[in-house]
Order: sequence, then structure tokens, then C-alpha cells
Amino acid sequence: MSATTTQFGQLPALLLRAPDGAEATITLYGAHLVSWKSVSGTGAAPQERMFMSSLSALDGSRAIRGGVPVIFPQFAERGEGMRHGFARVSTWRVLDSGEQDGAAFAVLGLNQDDLSPQASSAWAYAFELVLRVSVRDAELDMTLDVRNIGTHPFSFAAALHTYHLVEDVEAVRIDGVQPETLAITDKLDQVFEGIAGPITFDNGADKLLLRQTGFTDAVVWNPGAADAAALADMEDEEYRNFVCIEPALLGPQTLEPGGNWRGEYRVTPAV
Repeated sequence: MSATTTQFGQLPALLLRAPDGAEATITLYGAHLVSWKSVSGTGAAPQERMFMSSLSALDGSRAIRGGVPVIFPQFAERGEGMRHGFARVSTWRVLDSGEQDGAAFAVLGLNQDDLSPQASSAWAYAFELVLRVSVRDAELDMTLDVRNIGTHPFSFAAALHTYHLVEDVEAVRIDGVQPETLAITDKLDQVFEGIAGPITFDNGADKLLLRQTGFTDAVVWNPGAADAAALADMEDEEYRNFVCIEPALLGPQTLEPGGNWRGEYRVTPAV
């Protein structure tokens, strides 16, 4: 089976396993990719690519720290709703799963009927989110569709808040977000608008290409030592082991009734 049910902490989840050995784990809470293990050739051992905080809540009481949180309908505090929106703290439904072209995939959905009373009271629009995740070899593909299934237009922002696992954040080099190579020497929380091509992510051990369409912007974040120490769901030194490079639509984008927006994100080896 390419997709099986499992548990991640106390959360129901799907385990995807491609024929070549690549794996991904997605919790239904938040449609949250909490693990992606790539393989680099026949017989190669899977390599974990996602950072997960050792102190993250895994019981649905709060957002998961690490992996790939789905951000919708607002980014951070850029709006009047809850920080980073309700998608990452809502329980999604499994719409489909299986194997296609050698990749294991799953499709999860969320609409207004799935929201908690708190979330639905702050969001008065009929919508549908559809997230597709697929893995094979050393490739990760994620597609997020936002659909307006109501009778009134709405505006939204969206992002896939990817926590890339690294051995040492000071070794990270990022190309494609600004004219010069970006290094992380301290706390960094920066928005880069108008991403026109692929981002090259050198994690100090190998290089990945991050390609995005639909998502017009990118956000690079690492809390640094001081801010990490202030986070209750992260060990003080864990900031050294990740960098967030996230495809984002900070817009906000207005979607008319019947409209659909799609953001695509693909991670592959840089060759």
C-alpha cells in the first residue's frame, strides 16, 4: 500500500511510501507534513528532510512546530483573524490517496463545515482547500488549491511554512531570493517579493532546488538564539537545526465566487 493510516504523537496521520522507498507522514490535524524522507538511489537509506521541534505539541491542543504548516487565510498577524489562520489548527479530511507515476500521494480537503465554532465565527465565507502531497526519490511536490464555493468574494493569503532540517544553520546559503547569496548569521525574518525563478538551498551537506508557482513571494525565517529561548515549544538550541524557506502569497489575493487559486511547490535535488 502506498498510503496507510498511522499515528504521529496522538494525532491520526497518513504514511505515504513510494515504491523507491521515499516516505512522507501527514497528520489530519492541519494537513501537516511532519516528515519527508527522501532517497537518493536504489538501496539508499531514507533521509529525513523536515525539522520537527522536540517540544512540539502533538495532541491537537495547538499548532505543530515544524514540518510544513498550511497557512490560510492570513499570514502571521496580517489580518484580523488568528495568527497564521485556521487551516493549520483544523482537522482535514482525506479525499484520495494512492500511487501515480512512481510517486505516493495523498489529497486532503477542508471547508467551512470542518471549522471549529471559533474559526467559523471569524470567517463568513464558503470555501474549500485542497492539498495534494506526493513523494518519490528525492522529490517532494505540494499543491494547494483555494476555491470560493460561495456567493461573495473573499481575500486571503497563503503559505507553506516549510521547516527545512539542517545540521548547522550557519552553513546555509540561499540563492534566488535577492541579488546576492543569503547567509543566516543571526535572527532573520524577511519577506522577499516577486520570486521569479527557482531558489537554490545549500544546507551545508547538499543542495536543493525550490520551485514555486502561484506563490509570488518567499519568506525566510530563523528565530536565532534569543527568540528560540522564548519559544515554549522549542528547545533553546534547536534553532541551529532548521531554516524556514516558505513559498507564500502575501497579497492578499481576492477570489471571486466560483474562482480557484492554485499554488504549487516542488523540492528537487540541484544537479
